Amino acid sequence: QNLYFSFLLTQYPIQVLLIFAKEDNQSNGFWWACDRAGYRCNVAWTLESALECFLDKHQEIIVIDHRNSKYFDQFMENTSVTACYNELVQIEHGEVRSQFKLRACNAVFTALDHCQEAVEITSEDHVIQYVNPAFERMMGYCKGELIGKELTELPKSDRNSADLLDNINTFIKKGKEWQGVYYARRKSGDSIQQHVKITPVVGQGGWIFCRRKDSVDVKSITSQSSDAPSLQTRRYSSMARIHSMTIEAPITKVINIINAAQENSPITVAEALDRVLEILRTTELYSPQLGTKDEDPHTSDLVGGLMNDGLRRLSGNEYVFSKNMNLSHTHLPVPNTINDVPPCIAQLLDNEESWDFNIFELEAVTNKRPLVYLGLKVFARFGVSEFLNCSEATLRAWLQVIEANYHSTNSYHNSTHAADVLHATAFFLGKERVKGSLDHLDEVAALIAATIHDVDHPGRTNSFLCNAGSELAVLYNDTAVLESHHTALAFQLTMKDSKYNIFKNIDRNRYRTLRQAIIDMVLATEMTKHFEHVNKFVNSINKPMSESSDTECTANIKNFPDNQTLIKRMMIKCADVANPCRPLELCIEWAGRISEEYFAQTDEEKRQGLPVVMPVFDRNTCSIPKSQISFIDYFITDMFDAWDAFAHLPVLMQHLANNYKHWKTLDDLKCKSLRLPSENNN
Repeated sequence: QNLYFSFLLTQYPIQVLLIFAKEDNQSNGFWWACDRAGYRCNVAWTLESALECFLDKHQEIIVIDHRNSKYFDQFMENTSVTACYNELVQIEHGEVRSQFKLRACNAVFTALDHCQEAVEITSEDHVIQYVNPAFERMMGYCKGELIGKELTELPKSDRNSADLLDNINTFIKKGKEWQGVYYARRKSGDSIQQHVKITPVVGQGGWIFCRRKDSVDVKSITSQSSDAPSLQTRRYSSMARIHSMTIEAPITKVINIINAAQENSPITVAEALDRVLEILRTTELYSPQLGTKDEDPHTSDLVGGLMNDGLRRLSGNEYVFSKNMNLSHTHLPVPNTINDVPPCIAQLLDNEESWDFNIFELEAVTNKRPLVYLGLKVFARFGVSEFLNCSEATLRAWLQVIEANYHSTNSYHNSTHAADVLHATAFFLGKERVKGSLDHLDEVAALIAATIHDVDHPGRTNSFLCNAGSELAVLYNDTAVLESHHTALAFQLTMKDSKYNIFKNIDRNRYRTLRQAIIDMVLATEMTKHFEHVNKFVNSINKPMSESSDTECTANIKNFPDNQTLIKRMMIKCADVANPCRPLELCIEWAGRISEEYFAQTDEEKRQGLPVVMPVFDRNTCSIPKSQISFIDYFITDMFDAWDAFAHLPVLMQHLANNYKHWKTLDDLKCKSLRLPSENNN
């Protein structure tokens, strides 16, 4: 008995069709071999069922039980599962995968035609076989002028070192890729610097050249001050990406490119690249390194207090825990009933679309319940009830229960802060470029995230909770403790009663997408990843935006959900800490409130013998202007520069400049309070 194989190409996972006249040890052997290999297997016992199954599934491998045929590859009968398995795997890695690659050729060349990097493919004899449109644009040639010509026939630049081509040939002959800087001459005669990657092709032979035109300022690489991202400084472009069968992390590719570039660089550049590699091999790629504590204690304390989840060490290796610490509520307060909006509140809310809207006036007239009233107005403007298919009564009840779980006793993290963040988020969503980049679901998710983002906040930082060994810190493993609690509690409250379950009427898929977006945004407000979020936004949104039109920019964002995610994260982050960009009087009030909350934390840390997370926030010695200057310099300026470049926010940036000047003036006069004493007396 002989067994024969034929092949057809579809897609992974591999599908196998067994065509046997009857079940026997051989058919069972192939069946179990398919199971071991992870293939999908069908068995047909008649010609009719075989044809029907093939037309339905289009299997890649077909095993036919046939006698005395000369027309197929033969497999001598062997009922061993291992033998059958080896035969099938050999076929997959041979003919089947080869056909996969051949079938993908049209798609590959279509991708190359649309690739932004210039690509040139030559034969082993250096005859040009293909160039893509990007290559034509870069070099100034038409495809017809290049195909069939040898590389030696094209003009060369005299700016390359004499031994560069020999160096490249040495790499290629060893079957290795070469990467580095190469000067090419365009059809016009101009010499341009390119970053080139040359890949030898195994099998038929030939080379693939990938080129990207770029200029590199060595001074900006070696400068100590170039660590911080800048909107005005162009990023050092990456090499063209070539598909590889091996799986490689992006950071590994970057390090390999730099290593290759060092081999062809002057000593000063090679030394600078050594320093780059040292930085890239660290784990904290997005966390700026501060100087000593003595240089800037305000900045150092802010960073330590806001960006550290971990516990602060005392003497020795022990941590102090307060076993009785429990800042989570076991009894949730019952919200009050709210009737129609009083005229004084309605009149105040007429101005809610303005950035200069005074949230403290709303706090006063609503008896510290601004979130419900502002939420109803904003949610109505953005059609949230319509999107969720829920009644206004349900939405109102939900806003009530969320606001009831903010702590009105907190000087800063209370429902007024939540309302302020909701107001800022709604303002940003109204900006043209933001609106054009996001979908309705994104808008609804952002408004809900802003509303819940600090619910049940205890008025203490994550570092405090971890140091105190609180139940929340234990529950969330000292990682994003508060942010995880805010989202979890908000969804628990929402699902607890149908009366305020705003998600009860949307389908499961939409709910899961909405829920994930809300969680992602709230977690983005956690400060340990602040610089990661900002740098990703700058590199993925700002820089490509500066190289394309508004229409192209919006299309690119809408086509890539990851970019929409970066925008939503940046939006809620900016809304969360927008106090320095508010009008001066509002900015001063917020500065006083956050300072008081930090003072209270320091007081409690001292009472309980806990590590003092932010020593400069001692109510007897703290300079509030210095703390505000440090916060703006370290966290606010770069982030709002990036957000302004995207959303266009001239009013905010002017307020920021005015407020910074106010704090600098106070600091220059050695004043430690919110205002000059003479202003306090007026």
